[in-house]
Amino acid sequence: MKRLFAVALLFAATAVIAQSRPTPGIDYKAIAPPQAGAGTKVEVVEFFNYACSHCYDFEPLLKSWLSKKPADVEFRYVPAVFNERMVPLAKLYYTLEEMQLRARLHEKVYEAIHDKGLALNEPQVLMKWVEGHGVDVKKFQSVYESFSVGSQVQRAAQMTRNYKVQGTPYVAVNGKYLTGPSMVVGSDGNVDGARFMRVLNDLIDMERRKG
Repeated sequence: MKRLFAVALLFAATAVIAQSRPTPGIDYKAIAPPQAGAGTKVEVVEFFNYACSHCYDFEPLLKSWLSKKPADVEFRYVPAVFNERMVPLAKLYYTLEEMQLRARLHEKVYEAIHDKGLALNEPQVLMKWVEGHGVDVKKFQSVYESFSVGSQVQRAAQMTRNYKVQGTPYVAVNGKYLTGPSMVVGSDGNVDGARFMRVLNDLIDMERRKG
């Protein structure tokens, strides 16, 4: 009797584990063909768009995950570029990176667009905003129009196509899997943040075990 009870517990535990694992086509989708990751670590990429309100809403959840990010995971932002209208804000992101201003101004870009209604895709509005944050406008403009930033935007556009990204925000794991908050919505219609973190960590673990 005890043995039967132990077997029943084992089956129940196995069922719970199976249910908690990410479900292909629901919690994530495979990237086909797979894309090469960067370096020896598991690469996690967020495809985002500063003009996307969902990306702005997702940022606190992403920051929470980043605060607990495993040491063997490499994270980076990639501005999604679907068309020419998205180029100015992608250039803004890479300019902030080049000038080592991302940590200070990344979230403030979201706030300027979504809370204050500023059109930072328009050069005059952008330069006035930059100046208001104590940044050398001439240097910023030079970097913004540089070959380096232009090349990074082109690579971002290519990655957006290669990873089959059709909206934002989406998170790619090691060039193999694509997930995002829209794929982990609870029964109440809201993003299930805890489940998203589990899905992301499970996908990372899947790649870690292959290493």
